[in-house]
Amino acid sequence: MSSDLPTADLESVASTNNGENFSLSEFFRTEAPTLQGRVRPFSEYFRESRAKGLAHYGREIVSAVSNRVQVRGIDGATREMIMFGSNNYLGLTTDPHVLGRIREALEVFGAGVGGPPLLGGTTQLHKELEHRLSIWKGSEDTLLYGSGYQANLGWITTLLRDDDVLLYDELNHASLYDGIALTAATTHFRAIRFAHNDTEHLKRLLIRARKRTAKPNRQIFVVTEGVYSMDGDLAPLPRISELCREYGATLVVDDAHGTGVMGKNGHGTSEHFGMTGGIDLCMGSFSKAFGMTGGFLSGDREVIDYLRFCSRSYMFSAHLPITTVAGVLGGMEVVEREPERIVRLQENAAYLEAGLSALGFKTFREAAIIPVRIPVDLNIREICREFDAAGIFLNSIEFPAVQKDGQRLRLSVMSTHTREDLDIAIDAFERIGRKTGIIADAAA
Repeated sequence: MSSDLPTADLESVASTNNGENFSLSEFFRTEAPTLQGRVRPFSEYFRESRAKGLAHYGREIVSAVSNRVQVRGIDGATREMIMFGSNNYLGLTTDPHVLGRIREALEVFGAGVGGPPLLGGTTQLHKELEHRLSIWKGSEDTLLYGSGYQANLGWITTLLRDDDVLLYDELNHASLYDGIALTAATTHFRAIRFAHNDTEHLKRLLIRARKRTAKPNRQIFVVTEGVYSMDGDLAPLPRISELCREYGATLVVDDAHGTGVMGKNGHGTSEHFGMTGGIDLCMGSFSKAFGMTGGFLSGDREVIDYLRFCSRSYMFSAHLPITTVAGVLGGMEVVEREPERIVRLQENAAYLEAGLSALGFKTFREAAIIPVRIPVDLNIREICREFDAAGIFLNSIEFPAVQKDGQRLRLSVMSTHTREDLDIAIDAFERIGRKTGIIADAAA
């Protein structure tokens, strides 16, 4: 085994703190002799935080998820809030055409399929969705999964073999990390992180991996995301694709937050960069722009055929319910007929980001996700409580989801946000920012 490659092990898999790969259980370990004793420290911590109004998790939404939602608070009272915590970027969850598509499908196919895809669970609608997604992604075929999480587990556990090398961005989703850990239990491959969006680091690793994989049966996989969910920044896909071609690596892109949002037609981050069809294997999710659930993999027909019969997370799961398939198809039709939704989404995101930056907040935008950094010496939970009281529904991202100096508020923008919604949010940020000291610190 070559010594010029870093050793891939599960310690490296677990050591990256980012908003998509962490486990709170690591912070509440106890040697209690009972199961109740094992979980009690976390339960007590959470209940105390909730009693103080500092645990804004699992808030109960009692209306359709749109730009304005009805939320039942900890005190049991229901009130309207402006939603900046949903990935329903295009407002498709309440679109009349989408809902009509779902109602029509229910009448024809019923509510579910009652079986896995290979054994009676595939309908005409499932095949139609696979075909439509293949066109969007410029690929030969597509495979549908119960979730994006299952899709990542599915390809990693199926395609990686002994002595293969997997190079992945350190900020990839937890499902990739879990797929690596699961595969490592039975397969002797190398999984090596490269620094976030650092193509020079990736190049060095590819050079070393190429030397090590001289045998033709050994494969190199490079995995990145199109749009990263915590900061909304884009991967430098053209350069990564160029490196993969140069060094004979298979490029896999997790485009969960790009599909439906990025590119003129919403086909994804590859379309945004003018390289549709330049991805070997593209993973996506229906839980973001389409407001549903489920995931997919698009690629060459031979690869998809292999996964269809060999991917355990596909074979041993019931197929997507009819409501989901019909809803996604309806959403794709809306995007194709109304590309102005994508334009409006980007305009809304740009307007909100400009307003926050003008006030002195540390923020950033490349897609529809806007992170607002909060100085490490401020209590982000208390700040989130202020926004909750102001009727602004957003999410706080704190340690251990990110490093202690990387805590942030995360805003997801929708095309259905009105200018009034955005102005109210900007006013709330100014008022709360001055009250808590965020703006002063950010501008110093």
